[in-house]
Amino acid sequence: MVSPSLRVPFAVALGAIGGSLSRYYLSLWFAERFGPSFPYGTLIINLSGCVVMGWFMTVAMERPEISPEIRLLFGVGFLGSYTTFSTYELDTFSLWQQHRFATGLVYWLGSCLFGALAMELGILLARLWR
Repeated sequence: MVSPSLRVPFAVALGAIGGSLSRYYLSLWFAERFGPSFPYGTLIINLSGCVVMGWFMTVAMERPEISPEIRLLFGVGFLGSYTTFSTYELDTFSLWQQHRFATGLVYWLGSCLFGALAMELGILLARLWR
């Protein structure tokens, strides 16, 4: 049996293996099926991850018999590595549910805008590194 102090990282890591492999193989399948001209795999993975995250978190919060380790294994580990987009949308939705609409909007738009700027910064830094 796993030590109580190791259950959380073990659950997250175990779930992450399945999520990342699912993302990888689904992305390959979509690219082979539809071609590389549009990121269909990423789009479908992100949208399906949001549906599954919404369903799972609702069920997990309503059913105390679902252990914290299972919530972490699937919600954080699997879905977190399958798509971080689902977590981003869950965080946004949580802010909106708390009627923190301005904060939610800033987070939602800011993540997109600053994410794109951060990507550009990373590209610039990589080019400077050469």
